[in-house]
Amino acid sequence: MDENIIRIGNCSGFYGDKLSAAKEMVEGGPIDVLTGDYLAELTMAILFSQKMQRGEKAGYVGTFMKQLKEIANTCAEKNIKIVSNAGGLNPKSMAEDIEEMLKAMNLDLKVAYIDGDDLMPRLDELKSSGEKLNNIDTGERFFEQNMPPLSANAYLGCWAIKEALDQGADIVICPRVTDAAVVMGPAAWKYDWNKNDFDKLAGALAAGHIIECGAQATGGNYSFFHEVPSFENIG
Repeated sequence: MDENIIRIGNCSGFYGDKLSAAKEMVEGGPIDVLTGDYLAELTMAILFSQKMQRGEKAGYVGTFMKQLKEIANTCAEKNIKIVSNAGGLNPKSMAEDIEEMLKAMNLDLKVAYIDGDDLMPRLDELKSSGEKLNNIDTGERFFEQNMPPLSANAYLGCWAIKEALDQGADIVICPRVTDAAVVMGPAAWKYDWNKNDFDKLAGALAAGHIIECGAQATGGNYSFFHEVPSFENIG
């Protein structure tokens, strides 16, 4: 493959997307990186509920583990990197479980996880410092609402992903990162961009928002859907 090009295939645009998409991506064509976007605001609430029911080790997207088990050997053989935000509320536990799975499969792949998005332990600190956390639409102040939060997560960017790949990670498990970050991180790693390479990063941002949407980028949002014979394999 052309060393000046990075080929990124996405296997999930949302929590509950096509389970076989990961296998189709790694076996269907030459790619350098497989990405997966599983998180939305509703998803975070779902993962919180799972964590409360199943214990502190839960809180990540379990279906990604099934996908990874199917493709790990192929990714190792083809040297395909994997970047996903399936870590949800518990990227550390997911990374640990992945390492156990890979060990059982006799695969020597380096797993990294990213954290720092969870603001729940800092809410009292933020309140004491005068942070209002105003609702961007209504202007309502978060701390004046008589409702306990289920989760409080900051959207992280792409730079920790780049750092993990720079350090040799084969699989990068992310928490709540921006949607496009799963694409921007690998691009910044491939081309060794800096934080002030704004035009290059903007291009990756635009491409990333399309790629991370999965099938929406290959016909899922097609206005003339009634003309398509089958939605089984969109695009």
